This record gives sequence, structure tokens and C-alpha cells, in this order.
Amino acid sequence: MVDAAWILPVAGGLVGVVIGAVARHNHFCTMAALERYWYANDGTRLRTWVLAATVAIIATQAMTLTGLIDLSGTFYLDPNFGWTGAILGGLAFGFGMALVGTCGFGALVRLGGGSLRSLVALIILGLSAIAAQRGLVAQGRVQIVDNLALDLSFAGDQSIGSLISAALGFDARLMTAVAVVAALLLWIFLNRGYRQRYADIGTGIVIGAVIAAGWAITSWAAATSFDPIQLEAGSFVVPVGDVIIQFLAFTGVAPDYGVGMVVGVGIGAAAVAWKKHDVRWEACDDARELGRHIIGAFLMGVGGVFAMGCTIGQGVAAASTLAVSAPVVMISIALGARLGLSYLLEGSIVGIFKTAHRETVR
Repeated sequence: MVDAAWILPVAGGLVGVVIGAVARHNHFCTMAALERYWYANDGTRLRTWVLAATVAIIATQAMTLTGLIDLSGTFYLDPNFGWTGAILGGLAFGFGMALVGTCGFGALVRLGGGSLRSLVALIILGLSAIAAQRGLVAQGRVQIVDNLALDLSFAGDQSIGSLISAALGFDARLMTAVAVVAALLLWIFLNRGYRQRYADIGTGIVIGAVIAAGWAITSWAAATSFDPIQLEAGSFVVPVGDVIIQFLAFTGVAPDYGVGMVVGVGIGAAAVAWKKHDVRWEACDDARELGRHIIGAFLMGVGGVFAMGCTIGQGVAAASTLAVSAPVVMISIALGARLGLSYLLEGSIVGIFKTAHRETVR
């Protein structure tokens, strides 16, 4: 048996360095991907993001179905599906993401390049996430999310494969995984132009693979350690708060994989920014922008905990397990982001519906 106490944060740090460096070098950002898809009719970055999720699904399902890892202990597959948290939390996270201009992961990448605005956003996001997980806000979460969760124990867990298997009466997990992967790959590479974007394709493959590696690392640690180990692959909500707590008051408990990953992303992004001479100190232009970042970060912190993940936590890590929460949360995040952009650009969250109505009339 091995004491994995300090192996996990180091491994998470190394994985984070890779993701942070790749994301900084190739401008991997969920919010930017959605903006370009909606406003510039350019789906390149969105396809790269979906490719990362697809690669993570392939790697994770291959390890799971062959028995290399056991993810039954991850909270993403908990048979109690907090559908209210997935929807309300996703909407809040997406709206907050629009106000800040990026998600928690993107803020870390920007911080590596000297963005003090991102530092403010990360501090607020981390503290609000801790409050929503185990502070005063958590009391409301219990009532709104936990007490209204759907019991999917009849299927064993909340993975799409298990739910379909329960409905059909036979093990359809492999069939489900193949169908999902095939559909996603078809959408990604049906675009002829994207098939020539080798750097973007490489970015998606690397990020998806290293996120999936987190499952292997934490599964190994859980099987070889005397202490309970949380199975995780990557999230940038609660771990950001854990970094703050570790920095302020070390209690003797070693940092976990997620803490190492958060720190690693910042280091990797900073290294690339420094190498490319792209380090610029940036702050908020005025009090109004600062207020927008504070409110947006708070919404992301609370929303991320309610939804049990962010664009990476649910969009890539949870998606790799084929958890039913992943598509629900990501659709909610996308809708929340669209409403947030409507508020910023149209001056009203209903501006999107007015625009859609005008286009329909034309």
C-alpha cells in the first residue's frame, strides 16, 4: 500500500501544467467558443471543446468497460440526480461566465498572463463555492437541490448507459458509448475546414486525454492508499476555494488532486505567456467592470456547486462518465451565457428573444 497524500497534488499539478500551457497557447476557452459560434458563425473553437469532451469519453469509457478503473464512487454517477441544481446552477454559472468573460478555468489561464481581473474573479468564485458547499449558502442548496433530487437507483447510477440498460433490460453501456462518440465525432469532423485545423484538433485531443488521465490517477490512489481518496478528473469551482483555504490555513491535511491541478494550470499558462512575451498586467477599467466581475464570479461559484461542476467539471469530466447531468448542465450553462451576453449587449436578458422574433418576422 502506498501513501498517496503528496503524490496526488503533484500529479494534479503536472496535469494542470499541460492543460494550462495548451489552453494558453491555443486560446482554448469555452466562453470564447460560444461567442464566436453565436456572433461570428465560427464553430472552430466549439468543435475543439467538443473534441476534448469526446476524447475524454473514449478514454474513460475504454478504461471503465475493460475494468481498468472503477468510477462507481465518483459523485458524478451518484444515483441521486439533482436536476434542479443542474438547471438552476447551470443557468447561474453561464450568466456569471458571461459577466466575467470566461469560466473558472479560463480565469486561471488569463491569470497566468497577468490578468488581475481574473485574480479578483477567482477569489470571489472560490469563496462563494466554499460557502455553497459547506457554508450558509449550503443550507439553501440542501433544500433546493438535495431534497428534490431524482432517485435513479433503479439503474444503479445516473450514467446514460446505465439508464438505457435499465430501460432495455440488457447491458447497453458499450452500445451507448459508441453511439454518443460516433454522433459527436460526426458533428466535429463533418465540417471540412475543421479537418485541416491540426493545431485545434491536437488541442482537443491533449486536453481530453489528460482530463481522462485524472480518473486513472485518482483511481490508482484510491486503490493503493489507506485513506479515502476522492475520484476526480478536473473541476475549477470548489478546488479553487480549496486552494485559498490551503494558502490561508494549512491544517496538516495534504492538498488533493484538484488543488494541484488548479495551481498547475496557472503555472502552465504563465510559462507559455512568459515564453511568448505575452505577460501584461491588466486590471478593471472602472468600478462598474469590477462589480460585474464580482457578481459574475459569485454566480459561477454558487452555480458551479449547485450544478456539481463547471464547463470542465461537467462538460468534460462528467461527460466522460456519460453522466446524465452533463448534457443538462451544459445546455443550462449555454443558455445562461446567452442570456448574460444579451444583458451585456442588448441591455436586457430578454433581448435575445426580441432579436429572434425580429429575425423570424423578416
